[in-house]
Amino acid sequence: MSVAVTKKAIEKLINGYESDPFALLGMHETSAGLEVRAFLPDAVAVSVIDRKNGRKVATLERKHPSGFFCGAIPRRKRRFSYCLDVTWENAQGVVDDPYQFGILLQEMDIWFLAQGHHSRPYQCLGAHPAKLGDIDGITFAVWAPNAKSVSVVGDFSFWDERRFPMRLRRESGIWELFLPQAHLGDCYKYSILDANGERRLKADPYAFETQIRPETASIINTLPPIKPMPLSRQQANQRNAPISIYEVHLGSWRRHTDDQSWLSYRELAEQLIPYVKEMGFTHIELLPINEHPFDGSWGYQPLGLYSPTRRFGSPMDFRDFIEVAHQAEINVILDWVPGHFPEDDYGLRNFDGTSLYEYADRREGFHPDWNTLIYNYGRNEVLNYLSGNLLYWHEHFALDGFRFDAVASMLYRDYSRKEGEWIPNKHGGRENLEAIDFIRHTNKLLGTTCPATVTIAEESTDFPGVTLPPDDGGLGFNYKWNMGWMHDTLAYMQRDPIYRKFHHNQMTFGMLYAYNENFVLPLSHDEFVHGKGSLIGRMVGDDWQKFANLRAYLGFMWAYPGKKLLFMGCEFAQWREWNHDSSLDWHLLEEPNNPHQGVQHFVRDLNLSYQANAPLYECDFEREGFEWLTVDDHDNSVFAFCRKDAQGNEIIIISNFTPVVHHNYVVGVNKAGTYQEILNSDSEFYNGSNVGNLGEIETTASAFNGKPHSLSLSLPPLATLYLRLKD
Repeated sequence: MSVAVTKKAIEKLINGYESDPFALLGMHETSAGLEVRAFLPDAVAVSVIDRKNGRKVATLERKHPSGFFCGAIPRRKRRFSYCLDVTWENAQGVVDDPYQFGILLQEMDIWFLAQGHHSRPYQCLGAHPAKLGDIDGITFAVWAPNAKSVSVVGDFSFWDERRFPMRLRRESGIWELFLPQAHLGDCYKYSILDANGERRLKADPYAFETQIRPETASIINTLPPIKPMPLSRQQANQRNAPISIYEVHLGSWRRHTDDQSWLSYRELAEQLIPYVKEMGFTHIELLPINEHPFDGSWGYQPLGLYSPTRRFGSPMDFRDFIEVAHQAEINVILDWVPGHFPEDDYGLRNFDGTSLYEYADRREGFHPDWNTLIYNYGRNEVLNYLSGNLLYWHEHFALDGFRFDAVASMLYRDYSRKEGEWIPNKHGGRENLEAIDFIRHTNKLLGTTCPATVTIAEESTDFPGVTLPPDDGGLGFNYKWNMGWMHDTLAYMQRDPIYRKFHHNQMTFGMLYAYNENFVLPLSHDEFVHGKGSLIGRMVGDDWQKFANLRAYLGFMWAYPGKKLLFMGCEFAQWREWNHDSSLDWHLLEEPNNPHQGVQHFVRDLNLSYQANAPLYECDFEREGFEWLTVDDHDNSVFAFCRKDAQGNEIIIISNFTPVVHHNYVVGVNKAGTYQEILNSDSEFYNGSNVGNLGEIETTASAFNGKPHSLSLSLPPLATLYLRLKD
């Protein structure tokens, strides 16, 4: 609806208090005919040009010294497409008037956004190249329902908040504007006059690219085209597939040796991907690559949830990195942080002067552990923002899976809080019902839209049904990190072998709940920071024993039911605790035939043996896939078990966690024949003492431990053996 051109109306506009700039600016039908109004600060003269024939049809008169122009168009009654011929003090040019265009967001999109059912909100909100008629430009849309006015500012406006005020769609709280003056690559933000009358400069929550810190502007970029997921990558994520994950922080895996600067996405594609392939890992898991302001958060305090970090290159460089991984038949998992976000002023905090994205009450909306804010999971628009993000990364960057960070902190309202510091749910309980609904909704959305994509929960409690489908009352994750197994087994390995017999159950207890969920066994980055030391540093004994312990432990882990995850540097036993500010200690591998190389070779052969033998992975989540052969030999700290595939083929695993060689050690087995020693962590090839069974061993007819046949073995010190029946 048009408003009269009064001094009060003009000053309301130029001072940034107008929520409907289209009521004043653009072309209007008046009793005197058509009238064009424009706000062009610093303009000297303005004329209206008919785009159809290129003719000048009117000269606008300056109505306000700030640059407000207005003029009637004689003998014209119907609206038409026009542009403005503007003379500046030192230049002249033709510009398109952004206030001649109609509404942008369609009613159906607005309805879905408001209901929380818009699977792909990033297609509507944010900045998008568009063509209206024959005019190219950028559409901007941002949700800020409690703002008094919003304008888009950027390179195209000289960062002048007066120039391009946006239209409020009152039914949704979304502000929109089509801007022919904006182009790909321009930096921009939203200037928001918030609910309290304060001016805020905010980055775009849906920006596809964001400046690297300390700069904070959003960058106009295109939405990458959708990439389908090939069948081979779908199969690689399945529960009956071998999944061995290499967890990587891109900024510290390797750096340039001369100045310790980061490798680019392209350089990482050239160096990291072949290394992962050679080492036999099937998946890479990336610590969060969403743009984040603080390097020391490792990406776990993201603000650019839709922006790949520019620390290593452009968004398309990142997509190319993923493509190189896929060409090498390696799936890529992204660490994803839906549990919290930082309080930086340019981000989501108090976005329109109100707690828009976060809970308003700090007892619900603040994380005491990380000094960050918590998303309001009960708000439909926040649900869209978070759930749609997974589809964005999967469809447009072809990511194969997502590991949800800190799920336990989302599930419980009293997480890390004392009595009186949290608010119970509506039933008086401690569960965050809104977060639970959000997780179920998101997993169901991803499972129905792209079912081969996996989600993994870092969930440290015994919350029931984490990997059950939502329709069965579960949270809907495909896999869950087995934090209990990790803590128990690491605690065991840190004990002197003399005392391990008193803690035998730390290695066996996990089988009591191994089939409660679909587990991933994680040795993740969290275990090698903040003074916890490195993985090799957690082993006991002299240096030889430390390396032997580590190889034996990894051999046990790779045979134990569950998918595998190993943090970078652990595969070659880096002594030093992980430091995100420097490269891994690759120099440890320079001297030939050293124990670091031995561990590296062993991890590679573990992965290759793992993939080559279906009993080690095919029935990870079925009780029939595992059987103890020796479970109670506390005194010798020996464990023996059998892994089976769906056809009944078996791999025998024996671990000796003492530095004592056991000759003629008897293990009962189900099948008679010749067993090949397919892996021995004590092999001299891995810098072990080379005790073994000369490659193969025959069963005897003597029954043992309830099994009809038995093997009499030489068990190496601090070692794990893999045996396979010969044909």
